[in-house]
Amino acid sequence: VQLQASGGGLVQTGGSLRLSCAASGRAFSASVMGWFRQAPGEERFYVAAQVGSSTYYADSVKGRFTISRDNAKNTVYLQMNSLKPEDTAVYYCAARGRGGVYSPPDRKTYDYWGQGTQVTVSS
Repeated sequence: VQLQASGGGLVQTGGSLRLSCAASGRAFSASVMGWFRQAPGEERFYVAAQVGSSTYYADSVKGRFTISRDNAKNTVYLQMNSLKPEDTAVYYCAARGRGGVYSPPDRKTYDYWGQGTQVTVSS
């Protein structure tokens, strides 16, 4: 299974971007899909996750970001509005391909990771 993230770029404060993450490879049904981000010199932090029809967000993006999923296309999206300079980071998508007990904000939950897409918000 491969995850391909796209949609990053340079945007001004207050602008919007939509990230996409397409899964390819063998028949795959993710129990959880998520987005994380990593700024230079920092750890990779949780941003959002979708479990079935339920969505979850980090406090820092709640009300501004929206995660959604198109199961027919095996693609997850992250709509980012009202972007701030502190949102600047490389954004990674991730997927879990099994059931069991898990916590969406925990990186260990995920079995597959995309390559990352750079988001830069200028002030």
